[in-house]
Amino acid sequence: MQPVENQTIMITGATDGLGKKVALDLAARKAGVIIHGRNPRKGAAVVKEIREATGNPKITNYNADFSALDEVRMLAGKIRADQDRLDVLINNAGIGPGPDGSVREESKDGYELRFAVNYLAAFLLTHLLLSLLRDSAPSRIVNVASAGQQSIDFDDVMLESGYDGLRAYRQSKLALILFTFDLAAQLKDSGIMANCLHPATLMPTNMVLETDYFSGSIDAVSQGAEAVEYLAESAALDAVTEVKPALDSFGAQTPMPVAPGQ
Repeated sequence: MQPVENQTIMITGATDGLGKKVALDLAARKAGVIIHGRNPRKGAAVVKEIREATGNPKITNYNADFSALDEVRMLAGKIRADQDRLDVLINNAGIGPGPDGSVREESKDGYELRFAVNYLAAFLLTHLLLSLLRDSAPSRIVNVASAGQQSIDFDDVMLESGYDGLRAYRQSKLALILFTFDLAAQLKDSGIMANCLHPATLMPTNMVLETDYFSGSIDAVSQGAEAVEYLAESAALDAVTEVKPALDSFGAQTPMPVAPGQ
């Protein structure tokens, strides 16, 4: 990988919470940082904040609503047109169980909302940016997943019966992890490393605080950011492009990066 100050790193969902902290940290290390969010005004304010805090002018903002796949396509087209390289793509954007986990919501394309935003948008954006990542290789894809996973009912992937917000969130994160397995195999010998992770447990982000599924936060946002940044830039992971499940203290399967062949 290039030294971090020579890299261009894109972080989706970077206008608050974990994504914003990762953007701030990488900007402080003089990386070129592309932040993504839904709200243009909020994105512009975050760019201004990060530039002033770090003295790094190489911060840009793009907007897209990930509940609409056409907006994901337009975002990818703008990135390809504007950027001559992309060293790291961090798929961080996502939504949690929601404030009322009994209410099923749909994306603008008619898909179950959490599946669409947390998985389908990341899947589409990644594939649309693969040519830029290949041209910038060695490069990396980091998918922010979760230890909270639930099996997918392929007879009812869109959860049209027996809906539960936490189940919807968990199955979307399992789908993202399975996508990473497939992606790592697909990109073997391409110079693109693909990994996913459980960054930290119940950080005090909007995703956690807006729902009553949890009694409160446990880990700090800085802990999650440190884990994401490790996958994004550690030289120790230059040849790591696989994940394997490992049991964590909750008994859930957590994706852990391992060296090929182990």
